[in-house]
Amino acid sequence: MAKVVVALGGNALGKSPEEQLKLVKNTASSLIGLIQAGNQVVISHGNGPQVGQINLGMDFAAQNGKTAAFPFPECGAMSQGYIGYHLQQSLQNELHQRGMEKDVVTTVTQVVVDPGDPAFENPTKPVGDFYTKEQAAQIEQEKGYTFVEDAGRGYRQVVPSPLPKRIVELNSIETLIENGTLVIAAGGGGVPVVEEGGALTGVPAVIDKDRSSALLADNVDADQLIILTAVDYVYINYNQPDEQKLTELSQAQAQELIDAGQFPAGSMLPKIQACLSFVKGHPERKAIITSLAGLDQALEGKLGTVIHG
Repeated sequence: MAKVVVALGGNALGKSPEEQLKLVKNTASSLIGLIQAGNQVVISHGNGPQVGQINLGMDFAAQNGKTAAFPFPECGAMSQGYIGYHLQQSLQNELHQRGMEKDVVTTVTQVVVDPGDPAFENPTKPVGDFYTKEQAAQIEQEKGYTFVEDAGRGYRQVVPSPLPKRIVELNSIETLIENGTLVIAAGGGGVPVVEEGGALTGVPAVIDKDRSSALLADNVDADQLIILTAVDYVYINYNQPDEQKLTELSQAQAQELIDAGQFPAGSMLPKIQACLSFVKGHPERKAIITSLAGLDQALEGKLGTVIHG
């Protein structure tokens, strides 16, 4: 029996609640397949598009006098709730159809970050929808947000992305796993909080979900970390005429490609770095990066990029 942490990318979950629910239903059978094979499975997910949409919507409503202003950490908690709801529902339905008895629980997860993290002075984490250069410039002028071009797909708002240091609810998550519960945790990288005088306080940022997923996988001593995103493989020279897919990477090869600037900071780079942090010093561990749609084939070794410990 293996312990597996599966991280679903926020971009791979669609652009609307309706699209997200459809996509989550399509992947539920593969996730349940992991459980039927005798594995302990923990699910995490991104929230970049979703938290950005919630933040913009709440900001618009506040500016028009429809509601009070909503802090960014609360928007992150909202995204954990509704994405977790969709995942829970789809997984519960799939379990029921297969005659399996298993509880499914979403934990609204807080993750401690360092208030002195330099990321707070250099926002890099894309959130929300894609915009044209002109649309992004207009929103920047109106709201003071920061936008960057994102891997040739358009312009997106960026927010600070501090490194995760500690998962607050880790003991509860481990207890649930040990009791056979299918756990959804560290959604959107977790709600970022800082410790001040022994108390926790939320901060306006989005922790990269791959980094938090790797921390979670390491803390629960998982055997595998599977990062699901919008592409089947990790590529070098991505979106270029000489684009090349990578099926396997050693730690040394991955670091060489990082040093060569092959992976965008707001896209594939944190995924590679998360995988490296998970497998480092653990030759028995394995990390896989592939698409949501390709999960079944990846589990059979027919798709995806494998990073070895």
